Amino acid sequence: MGAMFAKFLSALLAPSPRPLSAPDARLALSALLVRVARADGHHGPDEMLRIERVLVSHFGVTPPEAQALRREAEVLEHEAPDTVRFTRALKEAVPSEDRAALIEALWAVALSDGRRAPEEDALIRLVASLLGLNDRDNALARQRVERG
Repeated sequence: MGAMFAKFLSALLAPSPRPLSAPDARLALSALLVRVARADGHHGPDEMLRIERVLVSHFGVTPPEAQALRREAEVLEHEAPDTVRFTRALKEAVPSEDRAALIEALWAVALSDGRRAPEEDALIRLVASLLGLNDRDNALARQRVERG
């Protein structure tokens, strides 16, 4: 694992994680988007493009910056610990008012290939719960994404 990612994960998983800087928050949330995209065993071009579009719209980065961020996130996601520890650390770092938007972003990626895979569904449900959101919040976020 690269030194940059080792330091990042160490800080993220510390007993009392510090609030993430804007670039670190983008990277952590991007890695979670990648994890959802990979949940069904297929991480195709539609999902990669959707991740980049989510990054552009949520973070205001340019398309080339989004592509570079997605690539970094793919490496981080591969090196990151299990979803439970990773998401609990994100919960401490992400303000509660931003968590529903995160779930919407996850659904946007999961549904980008035109199908709702049970593996992605289960992972998003777990992440929503770990972020302190209930099933209703999760369902409403999915419905907002489905409506477009």
